[in-house]
Amino acid sequence: MKSAGHIIDFLIKGNVDYLFGIPAGSVNAIFDELYDRPQITPVVAKHEGAASFMAAAYAKYSGKLGVVVGCSGPGAMNLVTGAANASREQIPLLILTGSVPLSTLGWNASQELNASPVFKHVTKYSATVTESSNLVEELQKAVSIAFEGVPGPVHLALPIDVQLQKADDVSLPDFPVFSPKEAPYEEITSVANLISTKKGVLFIGNGARECTEEVIELAEALNWPFVTTPQAKGLIPMNHPLHSGVYGFAGHSAAVDLVHRGEHEILFIIGSSLGETATSNYQDQLTEGRTVIQLDRDPSVFSRKYVIDHPVTGDCRKTVKQLLQLLPKPKQFSFMAKDDPLAEEQHYDTKTVLPLIQSLMPSDTKYAVDIGEFMSYVIHYMKVLSPKSFDINVHYGSMGTGIGSSIGMALADRDRPVACITGDGCFFMHGMEILTAKEYNLPITFIVLNNSRLGMVHHGHSLQYKRVHERFSQSYTSISAIVEAINIPIHTISSLEDIHSSAIDDLIKLDGPKLIEINLIDDAVPPMGDRVKFLSSFAK
Repeated sequence: MKSAGHIIDFLIKGNVDYLFGIPAGSVNAIFDELYDRPQITPVVAKHEGAASFMAAAYAKYSGKLGVVVGCSGPGAMNLVTGAANASREQIPLLILTGSVPLSTLGWNASQELNASPVFKHVTKYSATVTESSNLVEELQKAVSIAFEGVPGPVHLALPIDVQLQKADDVSLPDFPVFSPKEAPYEEITSVANLISTKKGVLFIGNGARECTEEVIELAEALNWPFVTTPQAKGLIPMNHPLHSGVYGFAGHSAAVDLVHRGEHEILFIIGSSLGETATSNYQDQLTEGRTVIQLDRDPSVFSRKYVIDHPVTGDCRKTVKQLLQLLPKPKQFSFMAKDDPLAEEQHYDTKTVLPLIQSLMPSDTKYAVDIGEFMSYVIHYMKVLSPKSFDINVHYGSMGTGIGSSIGMALADRDRPVACITGDGCFFMHGMEILTAKEYNLPITFIVLNNSRLGMVHHGHSLQYKRVHERFSQSYTSISAIVEAINIPIHTISSLEDIHSSAIDDLIKLDGPKLIEINLIDDAVPPMGDRVKFLSSFAK
């Protein structure tokens, strides 16, 4: 057996299903082992960056370790953005990169790069394995670190001669598992005593994604309204009577009014690091004049910007469950219909078109939302119809994330349909991954808003600098024509009448990937004004 075989056997032991990446000379030894081990399917992407987004989304929605492989040099560098994204999202991701043979180090070998220090700043652990006898030990160590405490990405650089060395049969160590940290019981009882007799608001972040049922039960037990951050949009259906909308980037005025001017004594933050997009650019009014409790598994998020009166370090699900045992049972809440934006007069604009498209999709559709002008409309106008239905990586904000994420989501859960909402700018970065979706027959509806420009850049410059460079736009390119040429079904929308066509219903019902292109130049200012005000403030 070659040493590379131990890598695959160890991953099989951890019930890893997919290995994302692109084969190349310095990692072909790893891919070669998959011939004899059908338990793991290689998902061959078109770009390593997109592969890293796929692997992270797969880990996020499957609960398993995500694994992505890239060659030495350029392949490794293409994975750095995915590592930073996984770090911000606290996703356990194993990044394996090839490396030139140890015997040629320093000789300017083809694709030579010392990748280990590059990844140190965006991972929990990064090392180069120089001895095949240490490979399994390093692998087990890296995966343990990926799962322990606050989960995150780890990286191993593997010289090709180390991968190819003959290896003896070994007894593989146990595959690490995530062990959630429990908050101290005295802190939980202190919080329970504090919240049981006072008015408050729950501020729910993306870190609550594994305990949404418990958080809803907590809100109902306390009869407290709640808001979500933009990153946490989609965790809880918006027809819940205590749901007051999104606070932060592209959020809702009702949420702002509640948090800034509501008559509550306590703000209870669950699973939010209180970053820029979550806090409407670090608004002081978020915490002014009230007691602040913050629950998070990462203690480094406490008191960065805001004074936290009661920081609680622990796993959200375990901690909220224990809190519920100390509180009265929640009363029954009746769900009510809220205002339907589709009932208003319809215009061919972004805020109308996206909810209309959503009304045609199955109600349990999961949306992978990319980065762009359209993202603010998704956050502000689209409804959350089913739990955990939106994935928005606004926290790190890498264009093209949604395209790769939709593939990882589809592989993690084949029982729910997936839609990817993206723009022409993102599509020109990672759009060829629609071929990956085709090759693996994934039922993803790619919804591309094509305005022939970088929309957020256009509006941002217009609002902040009062002018826009002509090169921020480009001549129109039909994305439908590109996709149709690779034999993927398409539907092009250029008017409201095109949305109401029966052809779009037929398209959505098809197996495999399909594309809906929306040709729409919307000159209305997106609901992103606070972001522009924040950037403009530095010029004063």
